[in-house]
Amino acid sequence: MAAKKERLDRVLVLNCAGSRKQVGQLIRSGQVTVNGLVVRRAEQKVDPDCDQICVKGTQLPMGRYLYIMMNKPEGVLSASRDPRAMTVVDLLPEKWRRPGMFPAGRLDKDTTGFLILTDDGAFAHRMLAPRSHVDKVYEAELDKPVTREDQDRFAKGMDLGDFISLPAEMEPVTPDGYVAQVILHEGKFHQVKRMFENCGKIVLSLRRIRIGVVEIDKNLAPGECREMTKEECEQLFLHDFC
Repeated sequence: MAAKKERLDRVLVLNCAGSRKQVGQLIRSGQVTVNGLVVRRAEQKVDPDCDQICVKGTQLPMGRYLYIMMNKPEGVLSASRDPRAMTVVDLLPEKWRRPGMFPAGRLDKDTTGFLILTDDGAFAHRMLAPRSHVDKVYEAELDKPVTREDQDRFAKGMDLGDFISLPAEMEPVTPDGYVAQVILHEGKFHQVKRMFENCGKIVLSLRRIRIGVVEIDKNLAPGECREMTKEECEQLFLHDFC
């Protein structure tokens, strides 16, 4: 996630300070400062991770890349854009709607919980790569209680027709067994639902609560989001052996 210096006008546009034309006018009129000094050259190089950049006296929340933790609500697509439905990018506050934002991985439309949005493609690729060992943890509400036999089947991996799943951990969360936690070491389409279906159970609701060792912020209501800390981004790769 190392940064390189970029043109000031490009950095301002990427951080939603205005269009290219508007940003140019702000710079020429002396309304932009870098580290406390007025800058009037749009082509001046700046470091988004280190330089303090202000527009009209207000510091921009800078950074070459954004890493957003969202509590995804039900009924929203894990996509950057869709002409027919609301996407998770549509839920972002205006200040974080920079070009190139996308969900790192996906949750089904009716699945809720922890989703990371970023504009850092290398970060997303690393997080999703199997060799990075970034587990995904879910809580599932079921129509029937889980059994010891179900746990064993998860632990051995399952033949789901188009692929054989890796072994996964599953255990009941509630005493009656109607809510279970699942730890996946991969992320196939509808995988949790399909694994429970293979055990004769229907998933009534599914929520992702953790990615790697980072848990979703319990203060985030459905649809809300916040920037991830540098420590949280680093903790995602505690088990990265690449």
